[in-house]
Amino acid sequence: MIDRKFAVRAAGLGGAAAVALGLLSTGAANADTFIPLPGGQIVKTLSDGTVLTIRLVGESANISPSMGSTPVHRNAWVSGSAQVEVTDGWNGAIFPGYIVGCQVNIDGGGANGGVTGGLDWSGENVKPKVGASSGANLSLGPGQAQSFYVLDQEQADDFGNEAHKKRNKFKGGSGSVTWSDETIGLTGCGGYAQARAFISVEVETDNVITWTTLWGQPFSLG
Repeated sequence: MIDRKFAVRAAGLGGAAAVALGLLSTGAANADTFIPLPGGQIVKTLSDGTVLTIRLVGESANISPSMGSTPVHRNAWVSGSAQVEVTDGWNGAIFPGYIVGCQVNIDGGGANGGVTGGLDWSGENVKPKVGASSGANLSLGPGQAQSFYVLDQEQADDFGNEAHKKRNKFKGGSGSVTWSDETIGLTGCGGYAQARAFISVEVETDNVITWTTLWGQPFSLG
């Protein structure tokens, strides 16, 4: 279940969590594995001098034993908070999401073999190519990756029909999005699998429209 906080506010810098690995339940053979993640920050000066700051804070993953009890099933619940600041009070939109890969390096550089999530996992100007509506039911084979956004806001379009938006708009130079226990359910991957958060932000000033992406640290799904 996602806890989305859409109130626009000034984003405070949270302390990055140390990378560690622990068991939520000790002594259990199939205990969930809790992974606190370090998040990250990027500061970018746009061509017109506007300064954009993106932070990923409070990030974690809870890896659960497979409900299918086979090596090709993986389950995880992920949480985090995206915080954005833009100088001069410009407006923008926040698109938080994750990329999940099966036997493919999503730490950086290129990748081959049917990858559908983009070729450069670390570039700040990359707009992730989202191929799934959610992370709940992903099916990937070796060398494949797929991205999804965590937000799904229902609202009426210009004609009164139901529309689904994957972003949170903000005004006045700052905004945030927080999610809790977003599901990643992966099937079909018989080898190692990884996931990685991303925060993409679109900012529009009088002179510039730009897309910037902050990438989180990859973590193992088993």
